[in-house]
Amino acid sequence: MRTLKKLLTIALSYLFLSPAHGEEIHAAVAANFNAAMQEVVAQFEQNTGHKVVLSFGSSGKIFAQIQHGAPFQIFLSADQNKPEALEKAGFSVPGSRFTYAIGALALWSAKADFAHDDTRLKSGDFNKLALANPKLAPYGVAAVEVLESLKLRSATEAKWVMGENIAQTYQFVHSGNADLGLVALAQIMEKGKIKGGSSWIIPAELYSPIRQDAVLLNRAKDSAGAKALLSYLTSEDAREIIHSYGYTTE
Repeated sequence: MRTLKKLLTIALSYLFLSPAHGEEIHAAVAANFNAAMQEVVAQFEQNTGHKVVLSFGSSGKIFAQIQHGAPFQIFLSADQNKPEALEKAGFSVPGSRFTYAIGALALWSAKADFAHDDTRLKSGDFNKLALANPKLAPYGVAAVEVLESLKLRSATEAKWVMGENIAQTYQFVHSGNADLGLVALAQIMEKGKIKGGSSWIIPAELYSPIRQDAVLLNRAKDSAGAKALLSYLTSEDAREIIHSYGYTTE
């Protein structure tokens, strides 16, 4: 924790560098955080002159890419396990890991008046149920936990269609290929409101908390820009954006 505080203190001193001193920062980000991160980065770039190159995907795939030498400097995962594993394996700066957001899950349909609670799931009156692959995506793990908590896993499993990540899961529903999907609440929210279709925000007691951790990777140990970006994620401006997509923070 002391190391993290030291990193954040150092980073804050660089936060308002002029564009002439800006760095190019490579950040790998879990797919669920796509929209929120793009807004955060737009503000960060405007304030600091740094340039952020974003790569989105499933946490599992990004984790594997980092282990095989992908040139990322920062990793924003959709869970805690993968950043912790990278830290233990020596891929990240010790003490730099922290929780930047706590995610939420929603049952969503692109159709109006189709999904307002668990009634549709229990009735089986839908063509397909989209969820992220639990082997790759933490939101997929949470989705399976929800179905098990509702005692609906066996009843719905024949209708599952799995996305490689939560972004693909959302697309299955948005395109109409699946009537229902267990998606990240952030994907269907904008400025604190549900964007369209119909939805049921899953009660938190039905799945384990989706605590999402960020970590500074070793190749960025001397990067003022990367440290500044991690610091910015904890700022009030960034948290206002994060909250508007349905996440909570500590």
